[in-house]
This record gives sequence, structure tokens and C-alpha cells, in this order.
Amino acid sequence: MSAERGARHGRQGKGTPISGARGARGGRGARGGGGTRVTVGLRATIAAEVTDADTAQALGSGDVPVLGTPRLLALAEAACVAAIAPQLGAGQTTVGVAVSLEHKRASPIGAPIEVEAELAGIEGRRFFFNFIAYGAGTGDEAVIGGGTVERMLVDRDRFLSGVQGSDSRG
Repeated sequence: MSAERGARHGRQGKGTPISGARGARGGRGARGGGGTRVTVGLRATIAAEVTDADTAQALGSGDVPVLGTPRLLALAEAACVAAIAPQLGAGQTTVGVAVSLEHKRASPIGAPIEVEAELAGIEGRRFFFNFIAYGAGTGDEAVIGGGTVERMLVDRDRFLSGVQGSDSRG
């Protein structure tokens, strides 16, 4: 998030928690492959503009032409991935396992969106993130949503072999 944008939203510097202690867990760091260290406090911001394809109408989650909640969730997950992916070892990735999301304000087509995620806690292979989404405006009126995301560290090849080996046809 740019310093100007952060100032508009009443944000402090890089070390300021983005959603308080919600979702925070014990543990300060985890080892990735190759000795890479993933630490609490890593963050990333994803910026987008609401398009027709992002609307509740297009996503089937409603019948209004505003940012759909599924798209807000996808942006939050992308910010979480971006926050830690550069710190993961070769062959490692994370997969989503739990989410809590509050979508507070509507965003029309053409509206700018920024979703910022911060790694708030680590328990073994589980990573706990807080995220906040901003639209146009300043201060609290700019906040369009927020929540928590839990992701699990996995070996990509091993994970995919388990998925390909399962029969999901029930």
C-alpha cells in the first residue's frame, strides 16, 4: 500500500496490525524448504478495479452489478499467497483451508479495490492471515471488508498426486 494511500486510510507504517489480534496464533516463524524463514508480519497488497466479470451478477452470488463477495475472497486469498510465496522453498505452496469474511460495503463497476493481507500467526504448517479491503474514500468509509484466512503449507507435487489419485465422483 502506498504511503499516500495508507495515510488516507489512517494507516501507520509497515508494522501496524491490519485487523487487530483477530486470527493471531502462537508461534513467530516457520521453516520453508532450503532454510527459508517465513515470519509473522509478512504482508502484501493486491490492487484491482471492479469489472463486469467481478460482479455478483456475473459470479452468481447475487443479482446486483457490484463487486461480488466471491471476488473479494479471491483477492484476499491472492494477497495472502503473495505475502508468503517468495519465502517458501522450492516445491512448496499453500492451500486455503478456512476463511471468515465480512463484506461491509458495495463497490460499483470501475471502483478501485486494494486488499492487504498480513501473516498474523503460524502453527506448524498452518498460516493465519488477517486481511482488509479498501475502496474509494478515506478512513473507515473506505473499508469495504475484512476477515481472516487460514492456509496450509504443502508439498505441491505430493498434494497434487493425492488429488489426482482420489475419485471425487462419490
